[in-house]
Amino acid sequence: MGAHTTSDDPTKYRADEEREAWEAKDPILRLRTYLEKEGFAGAAFFEALETESESLGKRVREAVRAMPDPDQLAIFENVYADGHALVDEERAQFAAYQASFAAESGEGK
Repeated sequence: MGAHTTSDDPTKYRADEEREAWEAKDPILRLRTYLEKEGFAGAAFFEALETESESLGKRVREAVRAMPDPDQLAIFENVYADGHALVDEERAQFAAYQASFAAESGEGK
């Protein structure tokens, strides 16, 4: 329902009526409305859920940011089960590019 990217402005190509129609179909909002209407959950439940989800999101973001950068050549692994000549060639080209870039920038000295 929202923008496709952070630089996207859906108001340029999507009418308010279309957005409103999709909002009415939002399964999360519909479930929340149902749970509240039937008395299965109230404001306190949803507040606790929001707090828990924010905490989980924060922990995940911190863990991801703490992860080491992956080997840049790893992108070429597991593309095909048995390998492929074209992927091998692209890996070699990328490795050469990385080496030339590192040499130009003085890395590795």
